Amino acid sequence: MRQLSAATNSKIDELIKEKNMRIAFRLSRSLVACVLFLASAVGFSQTRLGDVVVNVPFDFVAARQHLPAGRYIFVMQAGTIKIVQPQGRSIFVPTRVGLRTNDEDSKLVFHRYRDTYFLSAVCVSGNRNTRELFRSSEERELSESEMEVAVVRVPH
Repeated sequence: MRQLSAATNSKIDELIKEKNMRIAFRLSRSLVACVLFLASAVGFSQTRLGDVVVNVPFDFVAARQHLPAGRYIFVMQAGTIKIVQPQGRSIFVPTRVGLRTNDEDSKLVFHRYRDTYFLSAVCVSGNRNTRELFRSSEERELSESEMEVAVVRVPH
């Protein structure tokens, strides 16, 4: 059997190390991608007691921002509502306290003018207060020009 020279052996060893490093790099990159994906999925699904998780079936407006239909988390905070969007981004919407009827279920209340829905209030079960959003200038303009307003309730 023929023996390889020392230079050939070292070249083979170098190629094997290089290939192993590429495999390790690809594996570590895949692992990082998996961890980031799982972290974002877990972060979105974690809610606290009192948060409202709702699938809103239509596009809507909150605090002058147009939001697409989708799954949202509404977090009640002092003087604001934090709306966590499906992509994980959050917006903070200033609110005022409104009185609640005897309804016990959590729900969102929207005002509809033509095909535009405006988030009007968020009610949390077990809480005697409603968080009402301030009307935007766009909603005020539409309410003055429209004769008919539909109130749409989206249950929790």
